[in-house]
Amino acid sequence: MPNIKRYTTPVSVKAIVIDLDGTLLHTAPELAEAANRMLRDIHYAPVAQELLASYIGNGISWLVKRALTGDMHATPDAALYDHALPIFEKHYTELLLESKVFDGVIEGLEAMKAAGYRLGCITNKVERYTTPLLAGVGLSKYFEIVLAGDTLPEKKPHPMPLLHAAKFFGVPIEQLLLIGDSLNDTIAARAAECPVFCVPYGYNHGEPVETLDLDAVIANLPAALPLMKLA
Repeated sequence: MPNIKRYTTPVSVKAIVIDLDGTLLHTAPELAEAANRMLRDIHYAPVAQELLASYIGNGISWLVKRALTGDMHATPDAALYDHALPIFEKHYTELLLESKVFDGVIEGLEAMKAAGYRLGCITNKVERYTTPLLAGVGLSKYFEIVLAGDTLPEKKPHPMPLLHAAKFFGVPIEQLLLIGDSLNDTIAARAAECPVFCVPYGYNHGEPVETLDLDAVIANLPAALPLMKLA
């Protein structure tokens, strides 16, 4: 059974780190379109957007591998992958700023800042996309720290980004809250020993987040506020 805690009193939090794809931004349409343009360019058949969306969550490298193989875990021929990846990157760069902010995100970030919480963003998206994307949609101003998929030697589900963020903020790891949308987020949080909330609208490979080992499922970012208090 999933370990979903129902807090009778709010969890004490000093800082909040939030996932990007599927939590802050609806990036699946652009990622899927870039993947299909890549497939078209190498004369492969297109893939349904819903299936491509289920491939999202472990970084662009795995998205490209899954689009090429039609499998969550298979690895394509190395030469094919090396040929396809820059084609995907070209198309995704062109589509990057078409991604939209999910409902409630701005309201939630504003409320968290107003309540005194320090904010960061932790994503597996590489820095070359993360920085211009956050700036382009107007979210950069909310975050004191942004850890992309290639900022540190490890990325989620490894706990290193969470531990690094806690050290940056100068807070105990148990007072750092992660808000995400996927198995990667919950594994990272459990390994770091910090609380984790998940939104149900993101990219958990098509599986409901209620089945994950987490502390709360929240409808959107503002719904996190009643479940926590400033430590």
